[in-house]
Amino acid sequence: MIFRFLFLFATVCGFAQKNATPFEIEGINKNGVFGLTISPDGKEAFWVNSNGGRDTLAIMQSKKVNEKWQKPEIAKFSENLTWKNIDPMFSPDGKTLLFQSNRPVEGKSDRKRFDIWAVKKVNNGWSQEYHLGNTINTDDSESFASMTKDGSVYFMKENPDGKGKSDIYVSRFVKGEFQTPINIGIPINTIERESNPFIAPDESFILYFTTKPEGSFGEIDLLISFNENGKWSEPKNLGSKINTTLAEFCPFYHKKEKRLYFSRQKNLPNKRMEENLFFIDFDPKDYKNK
Repeated sequence: MIFRFLFLFATVCGFAQKNATPFEIEGINKNGVFGLTISPDGKEAFWVNSNGGRDTLAIMQSKKVNEKWQKPEIAKFSENLTWKNIDPMFSPDGKTLLFQSNRPVEGKSDRKRFDIWAVKKVNNGWSQEYHLGNTINTDDSESFASMTKDGSVYFMKENPDGKGKSDIYVSRFVKGEFQTPINIGIPINTIERESNPFIAPDESFILYFTTKPEGSFGEIDLLISFNENGKWSEPKNLGSKINTTLAEFCPFYHKKEKRLYFSRQKNLPNKRMEENLFFIDFDPKDYKNK
C-alpha cells in the first residue's frame, strides 16, 4: 500500500508524467526487443533482439546521423548466434559497453550460464569482446550489469542457496581489478526476485525491478532507491505512468536527455511474448523530494 500512496501523493503534487512513449527505429523488430542503452552523447544505441522468445538473443545497434536513427544491424560481437547475448549497457563515459553472454569461458568448460563481458570503444568502432574475470563472474548466472564512474559494477546474480531467488550485487573496482561481489542487502534485496539494476554514475540512486507483490501494479515493477549517507533508502515504486499490469524491466536513465528508457513485456501462449521499448521524461529527484 505504501507504494500506491507515494504515487498518488506524487500525482497530487504535480510531477506525474504523461504515459510512456514507444521507442521506434525504422527496421526495429517490433514486439521482439528489450534492453535499450544509449551513449552519453545520444548518438549510438544498442538493444536486444529477442524475436518474441528466448531461443535466440542477439544484440543490435544503430547510430544517429543527422538526428535520424539508421537501419539497425547486429553488433559485431554478437554475430555468432550460437551464443545468447543480452543487456548491453554503456559506461558513464561511453567508452565501455557491458553485456552478458553464455559464450565459452576459457578454463571453464562446464560454465553454461551468463557471464559479464565488455567491449571498448576504438577508432573504428568497438574492440574484441573480453571477459570481466572469474572473481566477478561465477558458475551462477550474472546479468544486467551497469557501471559507476569509478568502474564498480552493479548486477543481478542468481543466489546459489536459493534464498531471495535473485539479488543485486556490487563488485568494486580496485587497483584495476574487480573485487568479490557483495550483496547490497535490504531494503532493496528481499526474499523475492530483484534484478536489472541501473546504477547512477555517482551511486546516488539505483533503478531496478522487483517481483515483490506489496503495492505492485503488475508481476514485475520498476522501483527507485536513493543512497543516503551510504545506506539505501526504502524503495519507491515508479507509479502507474511507468508500471502497468504487464512486466516492466531493463531500466536505463539517460542523464543528458533526462529520460527513463525501459522495456515492457506481455506474455503470450506457447511461451512467446511481446516485448517493446519505451521512454518517458524522468527526473530521479522527483521521487526523492516529493
